[in-house]
Amino acid sequence: MARQARAEITRDSVLAGAADVFLRLGYANASLSEIIAQSNVTKGALYFHFGSKEELARAVVDQGNERLTSSCQGFFDPRVPALEACIGITYVVADLSMNDPMVGAMLKLTHQIGDYRGAQGDNIAKNWGDTYRLLAERAIAQGDLIADLDAEVIGLLWQEMAAGVHIIAVGTESIDQMAVRMERAWYFLLPAIVPAEKLSYFREFAARRLRRYVP
Repeated sequence: MARQARAEITRDSVLAGAADVFLRLGYANASLSEIIAQSNVTKGALYFHFGSKEELARAVVDQGNERLTSSCQGFFDPRVPALEACIGITYVVADLSMNDPMVGAMLKLTHQIGDYRGAQGDNIAKNWGDTYRLLAERAIAQGDLIADLDAEVIGLLWQEMAAGVHIIAVGTESIDQMAVRMERAWYFLLPAIVPAEKLSYFREFAARRLRRYVP
Protein backbone atom coordinates (compact mmCIF):
# COMPACT_ATOMS: atom_id res chain seq x y z
CA MET A 1 0.00 0.00 0.00
CA ALA A 2 2.83 2.41 0.89
CA ARG A 3 4.53 1.65 -2.42
CA GLN A 4 1.31 2.35 -4.30
CA ALA A 5 0.88 5.65 -2.46
CA ARG A 6 4.44 6.69 -3.35
CA ALA A 7 3.80 5.77 -6.98
CA GLU A 8 0.67 7.93 -7.04
CA ILE A 9 2.57 10.85 -5.50
CA THR A 10 5.29 10.47 -8.12
CA ARG A 11 2.73 10.34 -10.93
CA ASP A 12 1.04 13.47 -9.61
CA SER A 13 4.40 15.22 -9.40
CA VAL A 14 5.16 14.35 -13.02
CA LEU A 15 1.75 15.59 -14.17
CA ALA A 16 2.12 18.86 -12.26
CA GLY A 17 5.62 19.42 -13.61
CA ALA A 18 4.50 18.56 -17.13
CA ALA A 19 1.57 20.98 -16.90
CA ASP A 20 3.91 23.80 -15.90
CA VAL A 21 6.32 23.05 -18.75
CA PHE A 22 3.62 22.57 -21.40
CA LEU A 23 1.93 25.78 -20.29
CA ARG A 24 5.18 27.73 -20.45
CA LEU A 25 6.79 26.24 -23.57
CA GLY A 26 3.96 24.59 -25.51
CA TYR A 27 3.84 20.99 -26.67
CA ALA A 28 6.38 21.26 -29.50
CA ASN A 29 9.08 22.99 -27.44
CA ALA A 30 8.63 21.01 -24.23
CA SER A 31 11.22 18.29 -23.63
CA LEU A 32 11.06 15.34 -21.30
CA SER A 33 14.34 16.41 -19.70
CA GLU A 34 12.75 19.78 -18.85
CA ILE A 35 9.71 18.01 -17.41
CA ILE A 36 11.91 15.67 -15.35
CA ALA A 37 13.76 18.65 -13.90
CA GLN A 38 10.55 20.54 -13.17
CA SER A 39 8.95 17.47 -11.56
CA ASN A 40 12.04 16.65 -9.47
CA VAL A 41 11.83 12.96 -10.37
CA THR A 42 14.18 10.55 -12.06
CA LYS A 43 14.01 9.62 -15.73
CA GLY A 44 13.11 6.08 -14.72
CA ALA A 45 10.24 7.32 -12.55
CA LEU A 46 8.78 9.32 -15.43
CA TYR A 47 9.01 6.42 -17.87
CA PHE A 48 7.50 4.07 -15.30
CA HIS A 49 4.26 6.05 -15.61
CA PHE A 50 4.42 7.52 -19.12
CA GLY A 51 5.96 6.01 -22.23
CA SER A 52 6.29 9.18 -24.28
CA LYS A 53 5.77 12.94 -24.32
CA GLU A 54 2.49 12.47 -26.17
CA GLU A 55 1.19 9.99 -23.60
CA LEU A 56 2.12 12.43 -20.83
CA ALA A 57 0.48 15.36 -22.62
CA ARG A 58 -2.74 13.41 -23.08
CA ALA A 59 -2.74 12.55 -19.37
CA VAL A 60 -2.43 16.27 -18.59
CA VAL A 61 -5.42 16.89 -20.89
CA ASP A 62 -7.50 14.34 -18.96
CA GLN A 63 -6.44 15.72 -15.58
CA GLY A 64 -7.10 19.32 -16.60
CA ASN A 65 -10.50 18.45 -18.02
CA GLU A 66 -11.43 16.60 -14.83
CA ARG A 67 -10.52 19.68 -12.78
CA LEU A 68 -12.48 22.00 -15.06
CA THR A 69 -15.52 19.71 -15.04
CA SER A 70 -15.37 19.41 -11.25
CA SER A 71 -15.18 23.19 -10.85
CA CYS A 72 -18.26 23.59 -13.07
CA GLN A 73 -20.26 20.89 -11.30
CA GLY A 74 -22.60 23.33 -9.58
CA PHE A 75 -23.70 24.71 -12.93
CA PHE A 76 -24.88 21.27 -14.06
CA ASP A 77 -27.61 21.34 -11.40
CA PRO A 78 -30.93 21.53 -13.31
CA ARG A 79 -32.20 24.02 -10.74
CA VAL A 80 -29.69 26.60 -12.03
CA PRO A 81 -31.11 28.57 -15.00
CA ALA A 82 -29.27 27.32 -18.08
CA LEU A 83 -28.16 30.69 -19.46
CA GLU A 84 -26.82 31.71 -16.05
CA ALA A 85 -25.01 28.36 -15.91
CA CYS A 86 -23.43 28.92 -19.32
CA ILE A 87 -22.24 32.40 -18.37
CA GLY A 88 -20.84 31.01 -15.13
CA ILE A 89 -18.97 28.21 -16.92
CA THR A 90 -17.21 30.66 -19.23
CA TYR A 91 -15.93 32.61 -16.23
CA VAL A 92 -14.68 29.41 -14.60
CA VAL A 93 -12.76 28.69 -17.81
CA ALA A 94 -11.25 32.19 -17.65
CA ASP A 95 -10.37 31.90 -13.97
CA LEU A 96 -8.78 28.44 -14.15
CA SER A 97 -6.90 29.34 -17.33
CA MET A 98 -5.01 31.87 -15.23
CA ASN A 99 -4.91 30.18 -11.82
CA ASP A 100 -4.69 26.42 -12.43
CA PRO A 101 -1.71 25.35 -14.56
CA MET A 102 -3.27 21.92 -15.20
CA VAL A 103 -6.37 23.48 -16.75
CA GLY A 104 -4.37 26.12 -18.60
CA ALA A 105 -2.10 23.44 -20.04
CA MET A 106 -5.08 21.28 -20.99
CA LEU A 107 -6.69 24.11 -22.94
CA LYS A 108 -3.44 24.77 -24.83
CA LEU A 109 -2.63 21.12 -25.44
CA THR A 110 -6.02 20.26 -26.92
CA HIS A 111 -5.18 22.67 -29.75
CA GLN A 112 -1.49 21.80 -30.01
CA ILE A 113 -1.83 18.00 -30.03
CA GLY A 114 -4.36 18.42 -32.77
CA ASP A 115 -7.13 15.90 -32.15
CA TYR A 116 -8.55 17.25 -28.87
CA ARG A 117 -8.28 13.88 -27.15
CA GLY A 118 -6.85 12.84 -23.81
CA ALA A 119 -5.37 9.48 -22.88
CA GLN A 120 -8.86 8.03 -22.44
CA GLY A 121 -9.69 8.80 -26.08
CA ASP A 122 -12.55 11.20 -25.41
CA ASN A 123 -12.87 14.20 -27.72
CA ILE A 124 -12.77 17.04 -25.21
CA ALA A 125 -14.10 19.64 -27.65
CA LYS A 126 -17.04 17.45 -28.67
CA ASN A 127 -17.97 16.69 -25.08
CA TRP A 128 -18.01 20.36 -24.12
CA GLY A 129 -19.92 21.11 -27.32
CA ASP A 130 -22.62 18.69 -26.18
CA THR A 131 -22.73 20.45 -22.80
CA TYR A 132 -23.21 23.88 -24.37
CA ARG A 133 -25.90 22.52 -26.70
CA LEU A 134 -27.86 20.98 -23.83
CA LEU A 135 -27.64 24.25 -21.92
CA ALA A 136 -28.94 26.10 -24.97
CA GLU A 137 -31.86 23.68 -25.24
CA ARG A 138 -32.76 24.27 -21.60
CA ALA A 139 -32.35 28.05 -21.89
CA ILE A 140 -34.77 28.13 -24.84
CA ALA A 141 -37.28 26.00 -22.92
CA GLN A 142 -36.93 28.30 -19.91
CA GLY A 143 -37.70 31.37 -22.03
CA ASP A 144 -34.30 32.98 -21.50
CA LEU A 145 -33.36 32.75 -25.17
CA ILE A 146 -35.36 33.91 -28.17
CA ALA A 147 -37.81 31.09 -28.88
CA ASP A 148 -37.00 30.41 -32.54
CA LEU A 149 -33.24 30.05 -32.03
CA ASP A 150 -31.55 26.75 -32.92
CA ALA A 151 -30.03 25.20 -29.78
CA GLU A 152 -27.27 23.46 -31.73
CA VAL A 153 -26.22 26.72 -33.40
CA ILE A 154 -26.30 28.66 -30.12
CA GLY A 155 -24.41 25.97 -28.22
CA LEU A 156 -21.70 25.99 -30.87
CA LEU A 157 -21.59 29.79 -30.78
CA TRP A 158 -21.07 29.76 -27.01
CA GLN A 159 -18.28 27.22 -27.33
CA GLU A 160 -16.63 29.20 -30.11
CA MET A 161 -16.83 32.37 -28.06
CA ALA A 162 -15.22 30.81 -24.99
CA ALA A 163 -12.50 29.11 -27.04
CA GLY A 164 -11.83 32.23 -29.09
CA VAL A 165 -11.46 34.46 -26.05
CA HIS A 166 -8.98 31.95 -24.60
CA ILE A 167 -6.94 31.58 -27.80
CA ILE A 168 -6.58 35.34 -28.26
CA ALA A 169 -5.69 35.86 -24.59
CA VAL A 170 -2.97 33.21 -24.84
CA GLY A 171 -1.72 34.48 -28.20
CA THR A 172 -1.47 38.07 -26.97
CA GLU A 173 0.05 37.06 -23.60
CA SER A 174 -2.86 38.65 -21.76
CA ILE A 175 -4.45 35.69 -20.00
CA ASP A 176 -5.05 37.93 -16.98
CA GLN A 177 -7.56 39.87 -19.11
CA MET A 178 -9.56 36.82 -20.14
CA ALA A 179 -12.41 37.29 -17.63
CA VAL A 180 -12.82 40.96 -18.59
CA ARG A 181 -12.89 40.04 -22.27
CA MET A 182 -15.42 37.30 -21.57
CA GLU A 183 -17.74 39.86 -20.00
CA ARG A 184 -17.38 42.11 -23.05
CA ALA A 185 -18.16 39.19 -25.34
CA TRP A 186 -21.34 38.45 -23.40
CA TYR A 187 -22.29 42.14 -23.38
CA PHE A 188 -22.31 42.29 -27.17
CA LEU A 189 -23.66 38.77 -27.79
CA LEU A 190 -26.65 38.85 -25.45
CA PRO A 191 -28.78 41.32 -27.48
CA ALA A 192 -28.78 38.86 -30.38
CA ILE A 193 -30.04 35.88 -28.37
CA VAL A 194 -32.00 37.12 -25.36
CA PRO A 195 -35.56 38.51 -25.36
CA ALA A 196 -35.46 42.30 -25.10
CA GLU A 197 -37.20 42.36 -21.72
CA LYS A 198 -34.49 40.13 -20.21
CA LEU A 199 -31.43 41.81 -21.73
CA SER A 200 -30.66 44.18 -18.88
CA TYR A 201 -30.92 41.36 -16.32
CA PHE A 202 -28.47 39.07 -18.11
CA ARG A 203 -26.02 41.87 -18.87
CA GLU A 204 -26.02 42.76 -15.19
CA PHE A 205 -25.70 39.07 -14.27
CA ALA A 206 -22.59 38.74 -16.46
CA ALA A 207 -21.13 41.92 -14.94
CA ARG A 208 -21.78 40.65 -11.39
CA ARG A 209 -20.11 37.33 -12.17
CA LEU A 210 -17.06 39.19 -13.45
CA ARG A 211 -16.70 40.96 -10.10
CA ARG A 212 -16.16 37.57 -8.46
CA TYR A 213 -12.92 37.23 -10.40
CA VAL A 214 -11.84 40.83 -10.98
CA PRO A 215 -12.14 43.14 -7.93
